[in-house]
Amino acid sequence: MSQPAIALAPLPFELVYDDGEPLETEWHTLQYPILRRLFREVMTEAGRTDFYTGGNMFVYFSVEQAREVSEEMTKGLPWRAFRGPDVFWVGGVDPDRERKVWIAWEEGGRLPDVIVELLSPSTAKKDRTEKRDLYARVFRTAEYFLCDPETWELEGLRLADRFYRPIPPDEQGRLWSEQLGVSFGLWYGALEGRTGEWVRLFRPDGSLVPTPEERAEVERQRAEAEHQRAETEHQRAEAERQRAEAAEAEVARLRAALAERGL
Repeated sequence: MSQPAIALAPLPFELVYDDGEPLETEWHTLQYPILRRLFREVMTEAGRTDFYTGGNMFVYFSVEQAREVSEEMTKGLPWRAFRGPDVFWVGGVDPDRERKVWIAWEEGGRLPDVIVELLSPSTAKKDRTEKRDLYARVFRTAEYFLCDPETWELEGLRLADRFYRPIPPDEQGRLWSEQLGVSFGLWYGALEGRTGEWVRLFRPDGSLVPTPEERAEVERQRAEAEHQRAETEHQRAEAERQRAEAAEAEVARLRAALAERGL
């Protein structure tokens, strides 16, 4: 999804890059970067580089919003202005551009195509109401996914005209993303030294999209198995050579014995 590009003069105030607020829980601090790495893995498998994925960073969609955030921070006002989603993905953009925040008017009007919000008791209501309306009406974000780690409920919404419609889950309870070409689903296992439930991505054939660490471990195991096969083949060949040499030696011994007897 895209917005019309807007040419703007330098802002008469300083952009805020960080609000200094800690993330909700340890699970949140781990899940954010995991999702971003998985987005990159999916794009690598698809052969795409024209994308950007951000997490826990500000997204500025208008100068008015940026001014509100700046005033709230500098004047110590209550926080009401939108700051940004938990994790997002934008397609069709320059991947190498240096970004501290996402500024729509510096990106040709582009705003996130996929957003993931990881709920908490303090954010759940706002994520399901105010942010949902903002993403549909202003961002025009194609797909919006939400996960509640209190209930492990995973929701998916897809934009239809100006409103979101639920994405129906498949037989495994996973939610298909047309934008990414994979499904969102819950997975129980160990990541980053912690065992529990995680939001993961699954390929169309149902296989798990690995993290870079998991992919490296699979490659290590594959290389180890290949080395073991080669070692087994070497041992088999060596045993065969030794058997052949022993057979030749036995034939030579028998010939020598027969020769001694004049046969």
